[in-house]
Amino acid sequence: MMKKKSIPASKPFLILFLCQIISALDVPLDSKLLEELSQPPTITHQSPKDYIVDPRENIVIQCEAKGKPPPSFSWTRNGTHFDIDKDAQVTMKPNSGTLVINIMNGGKAEAYEGVYQCTARNERGAAISNNIVIRPSRSPLWTKEKLEPHHVREGDSLVLHCRPPVGLPPPIIFWMDNAFQRLPQSERVSQGLNGDLYFSNVQPEDTREDYICYARFNHTQTIQQKQPISVKVFSMDSLNDTIAANLSDTDIYGAKPVTERQPVLLTPTGSTSTKVELRGNVLLLECIAAGLPTPVIRWIKEGGELPSNRTFFENFKKTLKIIDVSEADSGNYKCIARNTLGSVHHVISVTVKAAPYWITAPRNLVLSPGEDGTLICRANGNPKPSISWLANGVPIAIAPEDPSRKVDGDTIIFSHVQERSSAVYQCNASNEYGYLLANAFVNVLAEPPRILTPANKLYQVIADSPALLDCAYFGSPKPEIEWFKGVKGSILRGNEYVFHDNGTLEIPVAQKDSTGTYTCVARNELGKIQNEVHLEIKDPTMIIKQPEYKVVQRYGQVSFECIIKHDSTLLPTVIWLKDNDELPDDERFLVGKDNLTIMNVTDKDDGTYTCIVNTTLDSVSASAVLTVVAAPPTPAIIYARPNPPFDLELTGQLERSIELSWIPGDENNSPITHFVIEYEDGLHEPGVWHYQTEVPGTQTTVQLKLSPYVNYSFRVVAVNKIGRSQPSEPSEQYLTKSASPDENPANVQGIGSEPDNLVITWESLKGFQSNGPGLQYKVSWRQKDVDDEWTSVIVANVSKYIVSGTPTFVPYEIKVQALNDLGYAPEPSEVIGHSGEDLPMVAPGNVQVHVINSTLAKVHWDPVPLKTVRGHLQGYKVYYWKVQSLSRRSRRHVEKKILTFRGNKTFGMLPGLEPYSSYKLNVRVVNGKGEGPASPDKVFKTPEGVPSSPSYLKITNPTLDSLTLEWGSPTHPNGVLTSYILKFQPINNTHELGPLVEIRIPANESSLILKNLNYSTRYKFYFNAQTSVGSGSQITEEAVTIMDEGKMAGILHPAVVAGKVQPLYPRIRNVTTAAAETYANISWEYEGPDHANFYVEYGVAGSKEDWKKEIVNGSRSFFVLKGLTPGTAYKVRVGAEGLSGFRSSEDVFETGPAMASRQVDIATQGWFIGLMCAVALLILILLIVCFIRRNKGGKYPVKEKEDAHADPEIQPMKEDDGTFGEYSDAEDHKPLKKGSRTPSDRTVKKEDSDDSLVDYGEGVNGQFNEDGSFIGQYSGKKEKEPAEGNESSEAPSPVNAMNSFV
Repeated sequence: MMKKKSIPASKPFLILFLCQIISALDVPLDSKLLEELSQPPTITHQSPKDYIVDPRENIVIQCEAKGKPPPSFSWTRNGTHFDIDKDAQVTMKPNSGTLVINIMNGGKAEAYEGVYQCTARNERGAAISNNIVIRPSRSPLWTKEKLEPHHVREGDSLVLHCRPPVGLPPPIIFWMDNAFQRLPQSERVSQGLNGDLYFSNVQPEDTREDYICYARFNHTQTIQQKQPISVKVFSMDSLNDTIAANLSDTDIYGAKPVTERQPVLLTPTGSTSTKVELRGNVLLLECIAAGLPTPVIRWIKEGGELPSNRTFFENFKKTLKIIDVSEADSGNYKCIARNTLGSVHHVISVTVKAAPYWITAPRNLVLSPGEDGTLICRANGNPKPSISWLANGVPIAIAPEDPSRKVDGDTIIFSHVQERSSAVYQCNASNEYGYLLANAFVNVLAEPPRILTPANKLYQVIADSPALLDCAYFGSPKPEIEWFKGVKGSILRGNEYVFHDNGTLEIPVAQKDSTGTYTCVARNELGKIQNEVHLEIKDPTMIIKQPEYKVVQRYGQVSFECIIKHDSTLLPTVIWLKDNDELPDDERFLVGKDNLTIMNVTDKDDGTYTCIVNTTLDSVSASAVLTVVAAPPTPAIIYARPNPPFDLELTGQLERSIELSWIPGDENNSPITHFVIEYEDGLHEPGVWHYQTEVPGTQTTVQLKLSPYVNYSFRVVAVNKIGRSQPSEPSEQYLTKSASPDENPANVQGIGSEPDNLVITWESLKGFQSNGPGLQYKVSWRQKDVDDEWTSVIVANVSKYIVSGTPTFVPYEIKVQALNDLGYAPEPSEVIGHSGEDLPMVAPGNVQVHVINSTLAKVHWDPVPLKTVRGHLQGYKVYYWKVQSLSRRSRRHVEKKILTFRGNKTFGMLPGLEPYSSYKLNVRVVNGKGEGPASPDKVFKTPEGVPSSPSYLKITNPTLDSLTLEWGSPTHPNGVLTSYILKFQPINNTHELGPLVEIRIPANESSLILKNLNYSTRYKFYFNAQTSVGSGSQITEEAVTIMDEGKMAGILHPAVVAGKVQPLYPRIRNVTTAAAETYANISWEYEGPDHANFYVEYGVAGSKEDWKKEIVNGSRSFFVLKGLTPGTAYKVRVGAEGLSGFRSSEDVFETGPAMASRQVDIATQGWFIGLMCAVALLILILLIVCFIRRNKGGKYPVKEKEDAHADPEIQPMKEDDGTFGEYSDAEDHKPLKKGSRTPSDRTVKKEDSDDSLVDYGEGVNGQFNEDGSFIGQYSGKKEKEPAEGNESSEAPSPVNAMNSFV
């Protein structure tokens, strides 16, 4: 027998002719042929190598194989022959090698532990299975141990050890409390990989007595519970208070306050460690640190990067998880724990080894006598695996010799094989981490040719279509195929034929002359065979008269024609469709041999009608549209809705049916088309009527189906083309008997609301659907594709149930079954739901940006792996924002824009970008829970564009021959400005334009004096900016040179009003101000047209706030600004409405300082001073009385209340050993003052009452009664915080508790 690491095994293959075969021969999948050909055995199914069984159930060891003749089976156990006939508990299934060991009838699973191997053998060879190691699962009890309470100082670290019993397979560990609720975990408190619970630093809220470690053994579905662990956390304040109460005045006491500490690793210990993992497995590395504040963990790989698509961080980044590891993942991984006081690190040296894995597994080989072939077996691993060969399950070195066989390392070479060379070979690749074994047979066949295509098969083909004539064959050696046409025809050759390797003859374009008999001949050295097939060419089917577009009046008649021509030997069928669907089931539609006729056409008949002609070889179709229009007017007839039916009668009452009859009311000139029957359920929904059924208008009785447990009443509504009648009077009531439900809830769904739950919802049955009292639901679920039993719970008449403790986003099979007091509804159908989604784990990678033009870019990214989405993939979001303009180099407020791309899209367009700007973007994946992490920001820049128009163009200082132009740079330069272009031309009195002059101005200029102009001439100016890309949009203005500067009012504006022209360029000058404390007089001089409307603008000098505007009434040249702030500098200017922003230059003035008020100050009046002194004296007397009453000794009222209601959680220091009891006050008490001491009887002595009130009365609600006692219970600084945990009065559901054990 071989060593354990190299015990032969084989993958489950299909039988020889159904698997993928690399051979010299192709064997057709013909059932008759397969039954006749011999083949060596092939293992098709076997149990896993490491087979853990349930010790309570029968052991089934699978071994299935196929071959010709059928193979026989034998087994070995622990390397020796296993005689199943001698063990009454062991049987082998008929025609199979599968063993069944009967455990349920007295057998013990432990007695059958061992290593099993199956051999399947026939006359052509022997195939062997893997070494199957049988071990029963174990779930031992927890070792009994005495657990001492943990007393921990606030801020210290703590480790609660779980130490679960060793089981097979290992258990799943989790921590819960007595209420079966998972203990909350965080960056501060978390569970390690070994199951221990780690506290980086403890807090007062960690105090509890029910830290319970659970071990779940999945194989046996059992859960073991460790004894609860008690943790007591002492805060510094409570320690100081307790120490102070038990020490004398001269003792030195007081615990140190909670101090911050730099990180220290709790696990792993030391500065370095090693880890070995196998290729393809999941690598888990863990670092948990203590410290205050709580340290944050970061992971890096020294000298490399963590694999982005395979790396995940778990347990608040304390666990590094890399899936599907390979040799490239070997290296040093460093975890760094850091807080505000420092850091600590640990280096884990990871080595990735590899069990053997296939490079080239041996493949079955089918040869003819005298042929050559090879079996290749190549595997890799770390360390490099060794290759060994077996023949029919025996090491090849001691197997019977075969002169045609030569072993060359990982290859067996076969030369000039014979039929006796048939055998099954096993290749074993093994190293210290495992082994691989594959069976591959060599099957040597000598078979004369056979043609598998039936003789004289008839092929029919439409002319001008391809014809394929089959000649399926087999033989060994492989036969040669030839085709002939006719009885004495020559062999077919030429470009008009295609010869396929499987023997098929193809005629690409079959014509009428292709009709005839074709002969296929197959020959090899063992014989020859031929077969004839026949080919017929048919005429194509055609529609020679197609249906045409028709318009018909309502209630008229229309006919569509469809005349066809077809091959006389083919039988056509004609089908008519309306709007690509079947014709309505209406007697008005008459289908003839060559036409479709529609009688009494209505508006519903409007649509597209299609004629489809089918034969066994082809199909053609044609369509036409029918439009229905209104009929011509007819004499008015009064139509109305029908009168309601009456005389309703119930007869033939049964449990599930009843007959209803009625008498129709008057039709009112419109025939009744149908009756609608409605019912009322007086038991469940009184007063609510539901639709039951409807019958034709000629029917006045109907048999109605009934549901159990319903108190029925019926009514009938008559309907004609005009409308519905009023309902009839209700029938008498009829109560049906109760029964179990007939149906289950509909719309069953499973959608998680949280990452660790599954919310099962359904539509509750309506009252009449319950069929009886006591309606409930049986809710069942189990994880899909996992061999789990159904978990069920019965709930009240609700429509939702929440399963907690589920894995994130996994599929579940769900079913909801109704039941009532009389029984269950039929078995419900299963639906698939998913537990809750969580945020995606990884960001899209390989983000690339392609800038298309100055305002458009295209972004690409790689999709994230679906398993990291952890939910339903909804799409990707691209966040992008402008960083700065490249022309201005000034940053601004970042306004991020978001574009969403639905589905698994990997690119998108970013429109509306600003030219010549720097942008950043990142990409995030989105699921139903939200967005995943962002990809690293990607920077891209847009090229230059053309600028916007200049921000303004002002023309000032007109003279006889010059104008001054001032302008502002473009708001959006969109690049580097190269120049400005100024064009201008004169305009005469008839508005005709003169010659155009163009001037190029440097980009750094902002004004220009244009000289040598004609006096008293109007000019039109066109002004725009340029970048290297081109010119931007232009701004235009008009201006006029003056005739005489002293006669500016004579310059005319082209706009004519009431026969006069308006003067151009008015002027406001000499703005003067006279300011007081809160107001200022503004005056000015104006030159220009009459009736100008002025306004005054003002604001605080030096402020960036917008100007405030005041309108001046009439044409006055002065204005008073009111409501100003004293002692403030203001800026002011005057403008005229409607004159293109014409205004004066700015003037600055300052308001006067505030004057002292002349009002009488009440604070200086004698009577007021006397009153205040009296009030102060009264308050002083009250305070003295309070102090006297307080110092009388004895107990305060609040102290008596404390003594009567002592807090059970506050215990004094134990007198016997001087240790602290279970004192655990989470409040922030101050330490007692030196020299004071609280006696053990909790009373305050008179001599000890000289402490300050602040030690007792700092509470927010501290008030005094008349006797000086506090109002409300003395509570230190703040009220006692509510107890943590689940405060629900509802008992925890055992089903929910079990579901949380995951």
